[in-house]
Amino acid sequence: MGSFLDGLGLDESAEAVYRVILGRKRWRVEEIAEHLSEPVGHIQKTIEQLAELKLVELPDEHRNTVLPEDPQLGLHTLLLRNAAELRTKHEQFELRRAAVSDLLDEFADLYPSVDQKHVENLVGVDAIRERLVELARSATRECLAFNPGGAQSESSLAASMPLDKEVISRGVSMRTVYLDSARTHPPTARYAYWLTELGGQVRTVPTLPLRMILIDGETALLPVDPENTRRGAIQITIPGVTAALGALFEKVWTTAEPLGSEVEKPDGSELSRQEAEVLNLLAEGHTDAVVAARLGVSQRTVGRIASDLMSRLDARSRFQAGLRAAQQGWI
Repeated sequence: MGSFLDGLGLDESAEAVYRVILGRKRWRVEEIAEHLSEPVGHIQKTIEQLAELKLVELPDEHRNTVLPEDPQLGLHTLLLRNAAELRTKHEQFELRRAAVSDLLDEFADLYPSVDQKHVENLVGVDAIRERLVELARSATRECLAFNPGGAQSESSLAASMPLDKEVISRGVSMRTVYLDSARTHPPTARYAYWLTELGGQVRTVPTLPLRMILIDGETALLPVDPENTRRGAIQITIPGVTAALGALFEKVWTTAEPLGSEVEKPDGSELSRQEAEVLNLLAEGHTDAVVAARLGVSQRTVGRIASDLMSRLDARSRFQAGLRAAQQGWI
């Protein structure tokens, strides 16, 4: 079994040596080798590896013992570096996925997918709205929805009310998850409370993974591009996919706050749910614009939250704030 820190550059052997050094702080190379029953040459190479990672100081002519660097700073720096590498790999994967998708689209007529009957692209707002109406009216058990974007337009909310009322009146369970920011938008909040009075259930979370509607656990409607819903939607009836989306909904639902409850306000030593999401998204390298879109708030609000967090962490930069937040266990 390998080391859980392997992805940070510490294999099982390096982790064992590092733990020994942390445990007593002053070891000679020979003592570490004897303690671990390993050859001195192997231990020396491992210590050099740890020094390259800025985790220990090498012995010199004035000192013959190995000293650890501050582990709080060293390990969290490695963690942030690893997060950046993962982001880069994810971006590369997305580029490759797009290239594969383009290639498949080019020859789609010659090599049709066996699952085409389970996947349908919907182009245009009218087509999507018509399909939403069809799906809602065909529901027999439940309608589950993720509704990101924060505040909803009054016209959109008004247009939804007759259909929602008709669906709930047939005994269909309706559960919807909005962003926390929707609570502070009067039209959206009024609509959500109206929905609960009819018998629907509404909860909120700081962020949502995507926009989604799942009907009877069998038919899902998703955006083609979660970052740009204008590109259209896709209807999926593949059982494995809809089952996974249902599990995702239930996981988010259990962590969401019911609409009628107050979102807990932490004391000054803790983070609110919104602050925690801002900190995590910024630590992942997202811009203020992306963070604002994920939370359904303005960029100005994101900037204010970030500035407040930096002040509380006594940090001069967002990078330093990320390090100190990690040290405090906030991320």
